[in-house]
Amino acid sequence: MAIQRKEIVLLERPEKPEAAYRELPYNAEAEQVLLGSILTNNELLNRISDFLIADHFYEPVHKRIYEAITRYLDRGLAASPITLKNQFDKDEALADIGGATYLTRLAGLSTGIINILDHARIIYDLALRRKLIDIGSDMVNEAYKDDSAARLAADQIEIVEHQLFSLASEGLSERSFQPLKVSLTEAISRAEFALKNQGGISGVPTGLIDLDKLLGGMHDSDLIIIAARPSMGKTALAINIALNAADAFIREQKKKHETEPEFVEKEKNLPKSVGFFSLEMSAEQIASRLLSMKSGINSNNIRRGRLDKDKREFQKLVEANQELYQLPFFIDETPAITISALRTRARRLKRKHNLGVLVIDYLQLMRGVSEAGRNNRVQEVSEITQGLKAIAKELNIPVVALSQLSRQVETRDDKRPQLADLRESGSIEQDADVVMFIYREAYYKEREKPQEGSEKFAEWQAKMEQISNIAEIMVAKHRNGPIGNVELFFDRFSTTFGNLDKPHSQGGKF
Repeated sequence: MAIQRKEIVLLERPEKPEAAYRELPYNAEAEQVLLGSILTNNELLNRISDFLIADHFYEPVHKRIYEAITRYLDRGLAASPITLKNQFDKDEALADIGGATYLTRLAGLSTGIINILDHARIIYDLALRRKLIDIGSDMVNEAYKDDSAARLAADQIEIVEHQLFSLASEGLSERSFQPLKVSLTEAISRAEFALKNQGGISGVPTGLIDLDKLLGGMHDSDLIIIAARPSMGKTALAINIALNAADAFIREQKKKHETEPEFVEKEKNLPKSVGFFSLEMSAEQIASRLLSMKSGINSNNIRRGRLDKDKREFQKLVEANQELYQLPFFIDETPAITISALRTRARRLKRKHNLGVLVIDYLQLMRGVSEAGRNNRVQEVSEITQGLKAIAKELNIPVVALSQLSRQVETRDDKRPQLADLRESGSIEQDADVVMFIYREAYYKEREKPQEGSEKFAEWQAKMEQISNIAEIMVAKHRNGPIGNVELFFDRFSTTFGNLDKPHSQGGKF
């Protein structure tokens, strides 16, 4: 019996209709009405100039008109169809639409406008959409490249994420050359803020009076390195500073609510926050230390549940918990995090929770992402410090990073750290704006304890009473200010740094 074979017919794909041409989104009418309204009433520019710039306009002619209006008003001159006529009489782009008389027609469109902000927001939103299209097109084209020419997918993600973050946080204001007058205005504003603020602090306060006097607070875009040998209290100082900064952000928020009744918009209403990357300790351990600092109870007793009922220590713990619960304090306990992942999470925290200070504990536990860095520890640390400085500038916040010191310190008679003791890379010193060391003489003196009853024991004991609660903070590098040393109070039981009352410091009191 013959087997009949069926022919397999290949189905032809239906022809796809040609994709319709899509124009970039814009609204010429909104641009015309807005420009006409400003030409009629120059005061309206003040309502929109804080977010709307010439590059947001789609029509090139409208860009030039907006620039001209802004330029005239900056010089204290009135901007109207008559005053701008000479400038646009010979503009070839206006020739086909009536020349300088186009300005008069624009002014005529302003009749009946209700709210210039509505038109400005339409123009701004459409400009954002056009930028999104640019970013998406570049992303797709880059992803389609063959293997030899394409970047790694992880690098592409990093680039696109940076572009999207910048677009979300800064809009379309590209960071390039800016007039000196802009920088001067910012400098004067910062000086005015310091003048009004008690203690002359223009940055984020550390909560440590003498240190704030020396540094002027922690400044935006600064990379601050806190370095010390193990057991000196690096983590304790970092947690103290982070806690004090979070407290300051809450106080600042309350003050704004009291002094600015119009302070109601959701974005502006969000207080600044603290981000704490703990690569060594768990989030629970950090929380335990915070409770100890707030309550003044020995952190070891908190862990073991040894709370004195007579001293109402549990009640103090509950009260401290209630205070800490309200703070904008975020902890990430990811071990061995890469600089790329840290940057991604910091951007997200900035976008969602208005990140104000970033703390990393500690630098040597981080990893780089480049192949060269993986093969060379010095290059890897350089990549990390450069990345941290870039984060500080991009997010415009202070970044505080802890660092270990080399064992070279232990070989010297004078155990005070020096810049040369920074471990593994000179780039830490190079990239940092501030480098400070922690030195506690009591730590080393305790290890020199003579035998009890000997002649030297009483002398050693007297010395320990003088220095047991004193920590020295040595600011060895300060790019924008003085260097010097300050003394702080240190309670090793609650791992708390505080202000030192020098007349009573021998007794270890605040």
